[in-house]
Amino acid sequence: MTVEAVIWDFGGVFTSSPFEAFNRYETEKGIPRDLIRKVNATNPDSNAWALFERNEIDAKGFDELFLAESTALGHPVPGKDILPLLSGVVRPRMVEALKTCKLHFKVGCITNNMVSHHSPGADKPQRAAGAMGQIMPLFDHIIESSKAGVRKPDPKIYLMMCEALSVKPDACVYLDDLGINCKPAAMLGMRAIKVVDVDQTLAELSAATGLVFGDEEAVA
Repeated sequence: MTVEAVIWDFGGVFTSSPFEAFNRYETEKGIPRDLIRKVNATNPDSNAWALFERNEIDAKGFDELFLAESTALGHPVPGKDILPLLSGVVRPRMVEALKTCKLHFKVGCITNNMVSHHSPGADKPQRAAGAMGQIMPLFDHIIESSKAGVRKPDPKIYLMMCEALSVKPDACVYLDDLGINCKPAAMLGMRAIKVVDVDQTLAELSAATGLVFGDEEAVA
């Protein structure tokens, strides 16, 4: 089927991955590499991360529950230490690709986020980078897990976006930096692209859409 919509994740797609910041934190604190990811992957539907992204607990609850979960894995990490690590640096070429796609297709954003980080780019570093002002207004529709009460990889959130954009899943391209979030999109019939780096992503997006993306290093 002809592509009618391109649907994007936010963090790790338009910004550098928080996993890089997680690893720096782990190195600084002398705790095992990828411990934070291990905490987030343990009981993924009911852990602190999942509850916070569905807005079922507040920041204080996240702080306490994440500490309990990391302690159970042998290395206590307060949840309040994790939240500042979620910001990334804007990737200008990805923003330009979004602008190009918008000229030809409907564009949407599905983001798992926390209510205290209400919209991507709400914190000070991202405000300075202008992420919110540059990127979020470009989308035809945005679904935030903290507002919708459902989070990826639940298939419902992808279908919610399709309904909002009035498209069928097999007419969509979906981009995300996490394979676990790409899998349900692909199962629904979307062309899923796992974002590993910018060059790879733009090459795959070009193949999927027939568009040509440039090498701009600055956002207009």
